[in-house]
Amino acid sequence: MQQLATLVRDSRALAALAVPLALTQLAQVALTTTDTIMMGVLGTEALAAGGLALVVFNQLRTMGVGLVTSVGNQVAAAAARAERAQGSEEAEGTGDDDVRGLVRAAMAVATLAGLAGAVLMVLIGQAATLLGQDAAVAHRAQGMLAALAPGLLPCLWFQAIRQFTVGMRRPQALLRITIASVAVNAGLNWIFIHGTWGLPQLGLTGIGVATSSVYLLSFLALLGSARRDPQLAPLLSLDFWRADAATVRRLLGLGTPIAATYGSEAGFFSVTALFAGSFGAAALAAHTAVNQLIYIVFQVAVGLSHAASINVSRELALGEYTAARRIKNTALACGAVVTTLVGIAYLALPDLVLRPYFDAGSAADRQGLEIATGLLAVVAVLQFFDCAQNIGVGLLRGLDDTRSGFRITLIGYWLVGLPAAWLLAYPLGGETRGLWFGLLIGLATTAVLLLRRYGLALTAKAAAVPEAAVAG
Repeated sequence: MQQLATLVRDSRALAALAVPLALTQLAQVALTTTDTIMMGVLGTEALAAGGLALVVFNQLRTMGVGLVTSVGNQVAAAAARAERAQGSEEAEGTGDDDVRGLVRAAMAVATLAGLAGAVLMVLIGQAATLLGQDAAVAHRAQGMLAALAPGLLPCLWFQAIRQFTVGMRRPQALLRITIASVAVNAGLNWIFIHGTWGLPQLGLTGIGVATSSVYLLSFLALLGSARRDPQLAPLLSLDFWRADAATVRRLLGLGTPIAATYGSEAGFFSVTALFAGSFGAAALAAHTAVNQLIYIVFQVAVGLSHAASINVSRELALGEYTAARRIKNTALACGAVVTTLVGIAYLALPDLVLRPYFDAGSAADRQGLEIATGLLAVVAVLQFFDCAQNIGVGLLRGLDDTRSGFRITLIGYWLVGLPAAWLLAYPLGGETRGLWFGLLIGLATTAVLLLRRYGLALTAKAAAVPEAAVAG
């Protein structure tokens, strides 16, 4: 009974941080969905060109976000150390200085990544035809990439400030700003596409201009919110040109493996999509539909992962190793509840779940719908391991162990998952269903290895500091 009460208490503490983060992630999905819908309105060629531009932008954005993701953990640990040392004359003001230095370094890393990514985006756009793309599609993609490029900088600035607010456990403004950005983005898309109010009619490029504008407005809104917060305002330090070089190197050392992990995961799922496409258009459509379902649930996993990661950093800084050990079980229990409920919906209401993607009355869609329906049972199990491996990466990040997370995901994704998917799909004749069983095996392997590594690393840390290990 006492264990259940502890689990409920820990779950509430985790949810206080995880829920706004998960909802923010879902709102960001709505942002990109709005762009895609607007592209579709402009025609097939615009959708192809815009989709190509977004693939490039999202890949660079995701890896840039990875570079600053560890900032939240570092801020949480610094704030907790300051809290633990409260009252000590030597520690007076030191914690605040540490947090300010981290914010300054985070802005420096975001600026470097944003500028480098923007240049790469333009160069990739210029080389699109050399990569085998249709000339007309490549030309339109160039214009959109040029419009998106300036938006990467405020996008990563936003992420740096976001990690600061999450590390301080004050993420409430994130959700409001992200939801508002969806509406603003839709309005600006319409204005810039059609040239409303005397503005030039930019077509597809207008979507890029709107997206860049929204990233800038979102950054300014989050910055303004932080400056009005009495706990956050004194710690904001945006003069990134004064960042401490050692702190910048430390953030890059922690962030580079995270960026590589994000890129590796994206590549893993991209390759499996190519496998699915080899079985025909219906198989690829089914793969895309169920992959999108997982992507939506994955945003909840991201919220749990970030919250667990921040809480681990905080508990370790306070010397609460027992609490840090409980966080793993709490996060996994919350993930199991969410994925089980969603899995039941998949199995009980498959037609309703897949209705946004297929028209049951269309002969052209019927085969894809049948394949996707058959995949839902596999996906119901797979999504738990997808959630668990994401939580595992976050837990290790809380230990400042980002390199192990990267190495393990390489093993799970590429050495186990991809060969298993190929074997089950092709030689054993499982086709799309075999492909998804291979994905399940890869994600399950990754989850088990990550969680095992966390347990061993936490035990080693506790053994190295015996007096802290018995705290709490």
